[in-house]
Amino acid sequence: MVEHVIGIMKAVGATKRDVMQLFLVESVVLGVIGAVVGVAAGLGFGYLGVWLLGWPMVYPLEWVAIAVAVGIGVGVVSGLYPAWRGARVDPIEALRHE
Repeated sequence: MVEHVIGIMKAVGATKRDVMQLFLVESVVLGVIGAVVGVAAGLGFGYLGVWLLGWPMVYPLEWVAIAVAVGIGVGVVSGLYPAWRGARVDPIEALRHE
């Protein structure tokens, strides 16, 4: 399915940069979503531990910011190779695959 999108984009004049941007924006969005879900789950379990076990806990905002930054970073790093590979695909070959 992705090959069709790349093939159509390149057939209508998209550059390698356009294809790479598509992949990288998608990976950043997925990284942000993953980071937000992870931070929410971590804070939720932390509050659950405080409520059930009575543990004293502190939630430094710096660590939340670091967690979001790492999530975005992981998304970008994991999206670089597919973006680079997708940008190099020949449009004819991309449209030929099903």
